[in-house]
Amino acid sequence: MHKLDDVDQIILRALQEDGRMSNVDLAERAGISAPPCLRRLRHLEDAGYIKGYTAIVDPNLMGYSISAFIKVSVASSKNEDLQAFIQKVQEWDHIREAYALAGDADFLLRVVAKDWDDYQNFLLNILPTAPAIGTNKSYLSVKTIKQSGGVPL
Repeated sequence: MHKLDDVDQIILRALQEDGRMSNVDLAERAGISAPPCLRRLRHLEDAGYIKGYTAIVDPNLMGYSISAFIKVSVASSKNEDLQAFIQKVQEWDHIREAYALAGDADFLLRVVAKDWDDYQNFLLNILPTAPAIGTNKSYLSVKTIKQSGGVPL
């Protein structure tokens, strides 16, 4: 694995702050010229440090006023049942993030919905159709305090 130097760290930090930054601006921030900056950027992408680029879309402007977290415990720990549950999670658009957990629950899901009825429909009619579903506990988000992608650099 490639050892990151200070310039790589600056490039990664800058892109986490603004993924649309031009190569010229990125090079200036990193204190190098544009051609070697582009080579470093391509290397960071090829080495897997940069997984992709995305836009942060405002959910409220897109009509998704509900954000909730659901802790899910599965009823079966058989590998095929867990894989079937994970497959369902991948298919449902309401679920924007999903994490496997160690602790009192097996999964944590971040769900968005257009309104309370849409959320209730997901919670009561869609989620229970997942294979191996056991219990779940919901936490409704009332305000986003901090939303940062990436890692501290």
